[in-house]
Amino acid sequence: MGQKTHPYGFRLGYNKPFKSRWYADKEYADLLHEDVKLRTELKDKLKSAGISSIDIERAANKLVVRIYTARPGIIIGRKGAEIDKLKQDVQKRTKREVHIDIQEVHRPELDAQLVAESIALQLEKRVAFRRAMRKAVDSALRFGCKGIKVRVAGRLNGAEIARKEWYLQGRLPLQTLRAEIDFGFAQAYTTYGVIGVKCWIYQGENIPRRGSKMQEPRESAAA
Repeated sequence: MGQKTHPYGFRLGYNKPFKSRWYADKEYADLLHEDVKLRTELKDKLKSAGISSIDIERAANKLVVRIYTARPGIIIGRKGAEIDKLKQDVQKRTKREVHIDIQEVHRPELDAQLVAESIALQLEKRVAFRRAMRKAVDSALRFGCKGIKVRVAGRLNGAEIARKEWYLQGRLPLQTLRAEIDFGFAQAYTTYGVIGVKCWIYQGENIPRRGSKMQEPRESAAA
């Protein structure tokens, strides 16, 4: 069996930040379950907004939810009506002071999670899997990524036996710690069963500064 390491977990704390940023002693399990449930519900509720990831920060009784989306207008709504409604809904559920920060993903073609979800959506609409994969690969390369790999697995084209198909273009150094690898996973619920979609996108190398790996450089004393 191959020994696989998750591309995000491998680089966590080195050139990838934590998606939940808070500290707790006794309430750790409750807060962890609250984070998982909140992410799941927001992803389901805002499915049409193209959610890439959701970061959560906690401080005392405050909760900051940072949503990275390709279509921020859907979440914000006209004159901010939708985001106010969403904020009140989260406050009721968590009973905390909630602040929602919307961050736009400017190039969704280079976001692995959005690419995987786009392919899954096309498979659900009965688009040929090879066509959907090639389209995603070509778009990413056109927008300047250095390498992309896309893999689908399941009953492709309604075949009786499940199989895996993948495309790789460019470089994909998964063993290199400083490589800026973005990973995404999605599932397509088709007539024939569930088809899994995975996507890896390589955008170059990010070399952290020496010392504390995720901290910003301190201002010099002379300044």
